[in-house]
Formats: sequence, C-alpha cells, structure tokens
Amino acid sequence: MSLDGIVTAAIAHELQRCVGARIHKIHQPTSHELVLSIRGGGFGGKLLLSANPTYPRVHFTNAAYSNPLEAPMFCMLLRKHCEGGVITAVSQVGRERILHIGVRHRDELGDTSHKTIIVEIMGRHSNIILTDTGSGMIHDGIHHVTPAISSHRIILPGSLYTPPPHQGKTDPLTVVSEAAFLECLTAQEDSDAPMHKALVDAFSGISPLLAKEMVHRASKGGNQPEPSSLWSSFNDLMEVARNHVFTPVIATQRSSGKAFFSITELTHIEDAEVQSFPSASECLEDFYGDKAERDTVKQRAADLIRFVQNERAKNGLKIKKLQDTLQEAKDAEKYRVLGELLTAYMHNFNRGDSEITVINFYDENGAEVTIPLDPQLSPSENAQKYFRRYTKHRNSVSIVKEQMEMAENEITYFESLLQQLENASLGDIEEIRDELVQQGYMRERHKRGPKRKKTGKPSLLCYTSSEGISVYVGKNNTQNEYLTNRLAAASDTWLHTKDIPGSHVVIRGTGFGDATLEEAAMLAAHYSQAKASSLVPVDYTQIRHVRKPSGAKPGFVIYDNQKTLFITPDEGRIKGLASEIKA
Repeated sequence: MSLDGIVTAAIAHELQRCVGARIHKIHQPTSHELVLSIRGGGFGGKLLLSANPTYPRVHFTNAAYSNPLEAPMFCMLLRKHCEGGVITAVSQVGRERILHIGVRHRDELGDTSHKTIIVEIMGRHSNIILTDTGSGMIHDGIHHVTPAISSHRIILPGSLYTPPPHQGKTDPLTVVSEAAFLECLTAQEDSDAPMHKALVDAFSGISPLLAKEMVHRASKGGNQPEPSSLWSSFNDLMEVARNHVFTPVIATQRSSGKAFFSITELTHIEDAEVQSFPSASECLEDFYGDKAERDTVKQRAADLIRFVQNERAKNGLKIKKLQDTLQEAKDAEKYRVLGELLTAYMHNFNRGDSEITVINFYDENGAEVTIPLDPQLSPSENAQKYFRRYTKHRNSVSIVKEQMEMAENEITYFESLLQQLENASLGDIEEIRDELVQQGYMRERHKRGPKRKKTGKPSLLCYTSSEGISVYVGKNNTQNEYLTNRLAAASDTWLHTKDIPGSHVVIRGTGFGDATLEEAAMLAAHYSQAKASSLVPVDYTQIRHVRKPSGAKPGFVIYDNQKTLFITPDEGRIKGLASEIKA
C-alpha cells in the first residue's frame, strides 16, 4: 500500500490545522466512511475518515458526498458524543498507520467529556473507533470485531480498546546515526533479502514503494548500493519527514497506466508522468478520486445493471422478430393477387381440388401460377381465404411498425438508464430503482422496519463555473425531471448531448459568458455516454423551448430553437470546478 506510515505522518501534520476547531456536522455517506465538517480557529473544511477495505484513508476533501435519508447508528453515536466538540489533538501512533483525534465535548447537561476517534488504516482490517479518552472504553466502531473474528482484540461497545499488535520494527524517525541504521538492517533474519525488503522489514512506516525509492537514489542507477550511500538516502528522506517538507506526487507509468503516490519524488519509476500537489490531502483526493464510491456503487447497482441489460436485450430480440414479421407482411400484395385470380377463374375448379394452375394476367409475360387450395372449401371460400390473409398482413404492417418503434424507445430508455448507472452515486441508485418500480418494470422491495418517507424533491449536483454561475446536473431521470420541469426558470439555459444518452444540465440565470457555457457543455458531455469521446455535440436552448410529450418516459423531452456546441471534456477543468450536493 502506498499509504504508508510516512504518508500518514504527512496527513497527521496537515490535520494540526484542525486543532482548536469545532466539529460542526458529522455525516456517514457509506458504511465505511465518515465526513466531518470542521469550523473555527481560522479553519473551515471537510475531513474524510475512511475505513474502506480497499481504499482506507484520511484527508481533507472537497468532494460532494450524498448522505442517506436516515443516519446509521454509528453516525448517530458520533453526533451525540462529538458534534459541537472541539478537536484538542491529532497524533500518529509511532510511525504506524493509526491516527488519534482527541475531542472535548460538552453534553446537554453541561458536563465536559473527552473522547478519542481512532482511525486504523490497515487494508481490509481498517476501522474507525470511538473511545473514552480516560478509560479507553470503546463506545463503538464502524466495523465490529467479535471474538470469533479475532482472539487478540475485540472492537465492540463496552470493551477496552487494544491497539493492533506491535510488529517489532524501529521508528525510522528516531534513527539519527549511520551506526544505528546499519544495526537495524543487519539485525534482520533474512540476510539474503533484497535491500528494499530489508528496509521494509526493519523500519515501521516504510512501504515497498518508498524503500525502492531509497535504494534507487543510493545506487544512482546501479545495482547494489553501498551501506553509506543507503544511509545517506534514508536519512535525507527521514529529514524531509522530520521537518515536514513534503513533496506529494502521483507518478503514472505511461506504458501500463499504473499510478503511484508518495510524499516525495518517485525517481525510480521509469517513463512516468508526474503530477505534483501542494498538500498530501489534495494528492490523496486526486489519486483515489471516486474509486471507493464507484466500487460501492458497482456492488449496489450490480442487480440493477443486470436487470436493465436483460430488458434491453429482450427488446432487441423483439425487434428482430418484428422485422421477420414485417418481411412476411410485405408479401400481403401477393395474397390479394391470388384471391383475385381465384375469383376470375372460379368456374375452372371445384370443392375438393387441392390446387389450380392459371395464367397470371397481372404478370407482363402472362406466366402461369399454381395456387394451393383447401379441398374442404368451395371456390368462393378459397378466394375469400386469400383476401382475409391479405387484409391481415396489410393491417399488421402498421401494428408491427408501431411495436418496433415502441421497442426502439424502450432500448433508448434502458440505454439512458445504463449511462445513469455508470455515473450514479449511492443515492442515485435508489432513485433509479424507485423509477423502475413506478414504471412497472420491477416489484417494490419489502424492507423490515418503518417505511421511509419520500420527499419528492431530489438532491442535485451543483457546480460553480469559473464565472461564479451555478450549473445544475441531473444524474438520473428523477433528477432530470425535477431540474428541467420544476426547478429551472423559463429563461435558464438547458444543455444536453445531441442524440446521445446523458444528463440534463441547466445554467441558472442569464448573466454568463462563453466560459460558463463551455464548462456547462463539458459537464453535459462528461455525464453522457460520450464522456470518453472528443468533439461531442451538445445542444443548448432556453428552458421555455423544452417540453415533455404527453405519456413520454421519465426524463424524455423534446426541444427546439437550439444551437450546437462541439466540446471535448477536460477532466482537469471539470475537477477544478467547485461542486456540492444541493437538496
């Protein structure tokens, strides 16, 4: 894991800005993550605490998180003990990936208590634990650890907090001489281990990535560095950590696309594109991006995606069968001709005949045609049978075309849902599920406990353009309908990718320039099926020219008086726009 003890030290140093500030709000957007809104002492911002098994981390964040309608129990507990409290200290345990956040809180009776929020960043064993500072008693943890899971330490309400077992490694920041450094290295059992592995085994907080960087700098591109060179490389990096002079970077290999991050330059990664950041938090925010949420969304949305894909495939098969029916229906004229020929030659055959061969006077060459007959029918009844078949096929053409159009509209609808699921947050998934229930495609899931009251007013993603103008994005049909048909004013500007499934985007107001229009068009392209394309066509018009046809599917609109922009989404520019969730 790139997020080692040295990166944690950089984060702990950044978090000193919180000391003396109050925890204004606490939210738990997912089962693994907490977001603390902090204000006071000249500081204001949001702190993310994540015990995600794949992406555990702690850093300041500017990301917009969608919170559940009902706060989870752990979040409610933290609000009770920490909301309104003052952060008294932030510390790292040794050089481990463990942070302690001290909170002084006054309850409704005026009594002061001291709590500690412990964040353990340990891969799939990561946890966030609230303890009483004095006694060490656990109030609760975001993940429970029972005796059946671990015999060494239990994370349950009422039990005493036991720190993770010590690995017997040396804190590298305490090593200040070459002799002590070499002593730690030579004390390793595996004397034949590669140098970078020996560093990892000897010192706490040093990841394989950082160890390889030390060896690379010491060897100066050679094979095996001299002990004195390795000490110099090691000491230089530890001085950086001691003095908090960090250089957070993300290095991305051009060949493989694999990315690495650290708080120092990564010179050992060849053919890399390097991006520097002013703080460790910004580095982590950029590196992890929405990876954690995307993974959670994929898990939650897996059944929905399968369902929508199956419905789309069903309509594809339906169109194929309808095309075959349409092909047959095109032969309707043939049955009319056969009926008229039987009428003309009715005196030439009798009941009981199985066929008749006649001259086709509709053919330019006067060719003969053999017409199958039903022996049980009279000549007149056989002719009427062909006329009825002609009428049936002729009438079916319009019906089949109508059904094909309906099936194509269904495919368009389901493709738009797949695009929405690709960009969905956890809250968006439930809105899409509710829509499918309301449209009669799915049955409502019966959950235990009281039913949640639906507000009918969805939360919307709102960006602020470089000109300070609000730009709203609807990420599913529920949000699209509310944004376009209820929230937006007639003079607001509406944008959507041309003939491509995507989000409705609205620029509020009229006093904006080309920069805002371009950024809004980028958002429309980004939140569409063409997000990875270049020169994406985006239509824009005023809301007064946008309307929903009667009986149309959710989110479907028609519009006129539009103009078209061709835009290439710029991820960096989109990330640079401030965004928030507005209810």
